[in-house]
Amino acid sequence: PRLRGTTRDPQELVAAEGLAQVSDRGALEAAVADVVARHPAQVAEFRGGKERVLGFLVGQVMKATGGKANPQVVQELMRAALGA
Repeated sequence: PRLRGTTRDPQELVAAEGLAQVSDRGALEAAVADVVARHPAQVAEFRGGKERVLGFLVGQVMKATGGKANPQVVQELMRAALGA
């Protein structure tokens, strides 16, 4: 809808509106570490074998980044942070 009626370059529009996906590992590692620190019970459940909790933890990172984080990178970083 934002492209409708405009002649702006899509990449320019994405940058101007802050719609770009975040794949910067440094920024995402910080978000992952924060989520791990704030949810010790879920971390313990995951480490106890409940794989489904990973989705919750990844979702918390997505929420913290306003949905802009690259979910594949977040899942990879979360697994590494949890020792999986």
